[in-house]
Amino acid sequence: MQPCERLTVKEVQVATLVWKGMTNREIGEALGTTEQVVKNYLRNTFDKLGVWSRLELAMYVARHGGEEWKVAVGLTVTAGGQAALAAF
Repeated sequence: MQPCERLTVKEVQVATLVWKGMTNREIGEALGTTEQVVKNYLRNTFDKLGVWSRLELAMYVARHGGEEWKVAVGLTVTAGGQAALAAF
């Protein structure tokens, strides 16, 4: 199992939004959560991927397909529009 396959749906969303250049506040607003919760997602994502900064995270996402990275890690959209991780 690749490190990126261990991420939750929210961690994938946050990582993708970091790659797009959004701040923690903007990510929080986009996901309907607080900036502190975004920081928690980032901390967990950093640990799971073995990166130390937002720049490294953005580079990781870029190396693994950028926008298509969500598909590469098994993120799918259900009929109701909800995001879900596909079973590995």
